[in-house]
Amino acid sequence: MSPTELSADLLHASDRTSLSKDSFKRAFIDNLFYTQGKFLQVATHKDYYQALAYTVRDRLLYRWVSTATAYTGQVSRTVSYLSAEFLMGPSLGNTLINLGILDEVRQAVGELGLDLTDLLDQEAEPGLGNGGLGRLAACFIDSLATLELPALGYGIRYEHGIFYQTIVDGWQVENTDNWLRYGNPWEIRRPEWSVEVKIGGFTETYTDTEDRHRVRWVPAKTVVGVPFDSPIPGYRVNTANTLRLWSAEATQSFDFEVFNRGDYLGAVNKKVTSENLTKILYPNDETPQGKELRLEQQYFFVACSLHDMIRILKGQGGSIERFHEKFAVQLNDTHPAIGVAELMRILVDDYLLPWNDAWSITTQTFGYTNHTLLPEALERWPLDLFRRLLPRHLELIFEINERFLHDVRVAFLGDEARVRALSLIDETGERYVRMAHLATVGSHAVNGVATLHSDLLKKDVLADFYALSPQKFHSITNGVTPRRWLALANPRLCELFRETIGDGWAKELDQLRRLERHADDAAFAERWRAIKLDNKRQLADLIVQRTGIEVDPESMFDVQVKRIHEYKRQHLAVLQIIAMYHRLKSDPNAEVLPRTFIFSGKAAPGYAIAKLMIRLITAIGDVINYDPEVRGRLKVVFMPNFSVTTGQRIYPGADLSEQISLAGKEASGTGNMKFAMNGALTIGTMDGANIEICEEVGSDNFFTFGMTAAQVEERRRAGYDPREVIEANPELHAVVELIRNGLFSRGDTELFKPIIDGLLWHDTYMLAADYASYSDCQLEVDRAYRDTARWTRMSILNVARSGKFSSDRSIQEYADKIWKVTPVSVPLL
Repeated sequence: MSPTELSADLLHASDRTSLSKDSFKRAFIDNLFYTQGKFLQVATHKDYYQALAYTVRDRLLYRWVSTATAYTGQVSRTVSYLSAEFLMGPSLGNTLINLGILDEVRQAVGELGLDLTDLLDQEAEPGLGNGGLGRLAACFIDSLATLELPALGYGIRYEHGIFYQTIVDGWQVENTDNWLRYGNPWEIRRPEWSVEVKIGGFTETYTDTEDRHRVRWVPAKTVVGVPFDSPIPGYRVNTANTLRLWSAEATQSFDFEVFNRGDYLGAVNKKVTSENLTKILYPNDETPQGKELRLEQQYFFVACSLHDMIRILKGQGGSIERFHEKFAVQLNDTHPAIGVAELMRILVDDYLLPWNDAWSITTQTFGYTNHTLLPEALERWPLDLFRRLLPRHLELIFEINERFLHDVRVAFLGDEARVRALSLIDETGERYVRMAHLATVGSHAVNGVATLHSDLLKKDVLADFYALSPQKFHSITNGVTPRRWLALANPRLCELFRETIGDGWAKELDQLRRLERHADDAAFAERWRAIKLDNKRQLADLIVQRTGIEVDPESMFDVQVKRIHEYKRQHLAVLQIIAMYHRLKSDPNAEVLPRTFIFSGKAAPGYAIAKLMIRLITAIGDVINYDPEVRGRLKVVFMPNFSVTTGQRIYPGADLSEQISLAGKEASGTGNMKFAMNGALTIGTMDGANIEICEEVGSDNFFTFGMTAAQVEERRRAGYDPREVIEANPELHAVVELIRNGLFSRGDTELFKPIIDGLLWHDTYMLAADYASYSDCQLEVDRAYRDTARWTRMSILNVARSGKFSSDRSIQEYADKIWKVTPVSVPLL
């Protein structure tokens, strides 16, 4: 009997991974005893969670091994999704949903005297991302498995994820997020697949045995990348793909000779400096050391991933010349763009391929997703730093650039301005490597993440590249997984779905369209409102638990949760809150709809204005929440430490979703989609995916305000002066003066001066220009909310028409347009 036949025989001979309730309970007790070393009488809730996680993972591993076996046997074309962020969220609940065993497991642990909800709350969230980019990657890898597409997710196993945010005296305080304190039962360490990565040093030329000119890279140091694998199950299919995250280790963790000389710190110095590479997510790059560590991180995980792909290719008997046929590699933003130069280095230096052959393989391998319209977010690295860390790659980038610019000169005769604009090297002032340019030149496909965003890439950010190679450009609107963001986050609403239209919507979200026929059903609408109120009560409980602020679930929950940034314009909402407060103070009988304003999000540690915006929100709450004249009518809450887990509680409880970025600045957004599919109505500008949400749900079910992207540019060209706008609007002028005069800072007129100066003298994101339209739109929101039947109908239609915004649709478009991959059915062993 062969080893494969023997392993399959052993799997079938045992009920170790049976889904029956009795087998599950027995396996849970076994894992508590043999893995945790505990028994029921002394175990903690953390022990119970760990035992449950291992019990579920055992059942998942059966699918994981079956998937790997199927892919290897069929030599399947594989998507390699390279992302510096994977903000996965807790795994247990999502895995139970995807395996289809949530109710059975709830019953099994209940019979052991445990509550599944309590155990789910024990899981530490791996904060391996900053926000939307990482949450999108998590949705995509879920959808890849659900659609049964062969895929590997590649990223970094940060020892400490994004900081844990607390609010102290109204200010953001960053605390270490030690998510690995109790271990991670979902991952398996794979030291046998470790990769050595070179950094720094110099290059030298030599002539090989066939008298060819070659280059050798002599590194200053070498670190080892160790992969940690986690299974990613698809929804109710046998497929379980792999998320492979790389952790940095030293080639030699302990120098015995140095230790014996008495230099105890020196003996472990290499271990400490090597492990620093993956110690923390996105070090602050305000300092040269931070920039260096960031670039090292990016190169490290990309180099590990490409070498891992080559290992897989060789293991399946493939040749390096067919690398692009085996792998479709997607660059999730510019962070992995160094992969273009690294694959060229491998092909040219390690495998001695001719340049043109290597370049053909490289460009057919990579696709590039651009996620930003902000120039400052398009990564670029100083040449001196790049040369110090990656000397060989800089030489290759120069060569790529020289050949590319030759083609540009041929295409655009005499247009040296266009040559400078397209160059991979920014020559204006200090010289930089433009990573977005490298990604664009080195990829066969470039895509934006919403229709407007893609159009603006073609017209502005990458306009010259589009003029040169229009066939490269695509538009694929983002999406989110309905498994986590509906099935797991909003179980009460999903139970109503099941009773009304069945449960096929979780895999084919367009089936929610069938809810439209119930939009005018009074009994259905009553149940809809009861579910929303119940979700709001749960959110109110969480708010008082996290902040001590009691809020009224009967009030409108007006919510803006996302990364704190000037272009997202949290401070525009703040101006409106102050205006409402001023209205009430001026006329206590004024008709102001009771509202609870809920903010949450993190500001980058080095982003002073964003942190000051948080302080302004909390300061306004300190005044409004305790003013007896408005008590019960307005409340302002800042929920600390926004995360996937917190989002799962907030989205279902929201009435109004604030998506108010300046038009032309938000690439897509995904929070807007999560709100809509959970029944919140949107107040938003025509920016990013807001446009498409409005098109899908209908303009009658969406609150639109503000300038379009074209109008923004026209206003800017005409000479925008925010002071004129503020002076001409008495309400806005009064609001600015209240902040300026210290009402929300106990008379300190300096505290919020940077925000006021920005509004008056710069107003880059045109808050003043959009304020009047926003204020008028909020009055329309008031009128709609007072009409309970109208609001409920709008809410139902938002959910019913949200099918386009499933990440399953997004991934299918990538598979068809860019990756050219097809599903592989996985038979269980």
